Amino acid sequence: MTHRASNLILIGIVAGIICAGVSLLIFGERMRSVAFLGEFFLKSLRMIVVPLVLASIIVGITGLGDVRRLGSVGLRTLLYYTITTCIAVGIGIVVVSIFEPGVGVATEGIQTPEGIQEKAQLGWREIVLSFVSNNIFASTAEMDILPIIVFALIFGGVLTTLGEKGKPVIAFFEGVNEAIMKMVHLIMWIAPIGVFGLVASKFATQHWGTMIASLGWYMTTVLVGLAIHGLVVLPILCLVLGRRNPVSHFAAMTPAILTAWSTASSSATLPLTIDCAEDRAGIGNRAAGFVLPLGATVNMDGTALYESVAAIFIAQAYGIELPFGQVVLIFVTATLASIGAAGIPQAGLFTMVIVLTAVKLPLEGVGLLLAVDWFLDRFRTAINVWGDSVGAAYIDRVTNSDPQATAPGASGS
Repeated sequence: MTHRASNLILIGIVAGIICAGVSLLIFGERMRSVAFLGEFFLKSLRMIVVPLVLASIIVGITGLGDVRRLGSVGLRTLLYYTITTCIAVGIGIVVVSIFEPGVGVATEGIQTPEGIQEKAQLGWREIVLSFVSNNIFASTAEMDILPIIVFALIFGGVLTTLGEKGKPVIAFFEGVNEAIMKMVHLIMWIAPIGVFGLVASKFATQHWGTMIASLGWYMTTVLVGLAIHGLVVLPILCLVLGRRNPVSHFAAMTPAILTAWSTASSSATLPLTIDCAEDRAGIGNRAAGFVLPLGATVNMDGTALYESVAAIFIAQAYGIELPFGQVVLIFVTATLASIGAAGIPQAGLFTMVIVLTAVKLPLEGVGLLLAVDWFLDRFRTAINVWGDSVGAAYIDRVTNSDPQATAPGASGS
């Protein structure tokens, strides 16, 4: 996709959001009838996620040339993801402790949301088991991305050990990857219409006055925490680790970030995230193909921050004093639960159950969050995608400028 075409699509996405807002003011709740436009766009993106994940990861790994080189690059990637997630959780805990949005919130009559109780028994064993699948084709059909990523990592690594026999297979997946990216370019031409449908229909069904009056301070707390992480921490990491101008890099990733905001789905946004990283931000396909699909599944900075804020908010709302040990437990659990989020349906709310169960907070507290979760989910998804792109910039810099980074036995930074 040329820069001119990409810029036109960016303008179209922004125009779609603006038109949605104007239409809401004029037509109000009647705008829910355009929901099918957004659903068509979302399904179009989801349609190519699985083949894109398979092809891009396999091509990214085989592009390293030797499976033994994955050790250093993989270690640096996972270290980056772990550190940024820990920082995000820490910010969430500090912000919610200062703002205290849960103090004075009424909890009478709040019921445990349907389906939450069944997830209360989820443990770390289930999360570990979610990394593999009984049937990779069933996982493909169900869009269970985590075991697909594990399969692609192993498959790509094995291909690098086959020598001449592996080259035709690698060439096949390179062709698949190129074809899928061409499909991304085609789908993005309908992005403005899709974003218009998503935003207008969703916002038309909400009662803003009630939502802001009851949970406005909580929303402010989450958004402040996300702003600190997204506008301060990640730009610093982009500058220090990626050696890139964070403003320019953010501008290059804007179409993906806006799409993440409108779709509230890192996985659905993945095709555009890879396209923006390679064509607009100039990140090599080796780094983008390996880091971004992995990040869309396990790197959930925004989600981790949200879970830490939400858990302490619920404790405040129910008047429960949390000792330091339980705050530390929230820190650890929110960090690990965000990594396992991709293997659990409705990740944002259902992984919250793991955190609440760990510190013995009332599960019905999740009911307090339902009115605003859909709205905040858009912002935390945008932060997730922005964080993934910074990680890709870092790994791209390492693989291009530091030969020791890909040498067997090289140490991570």
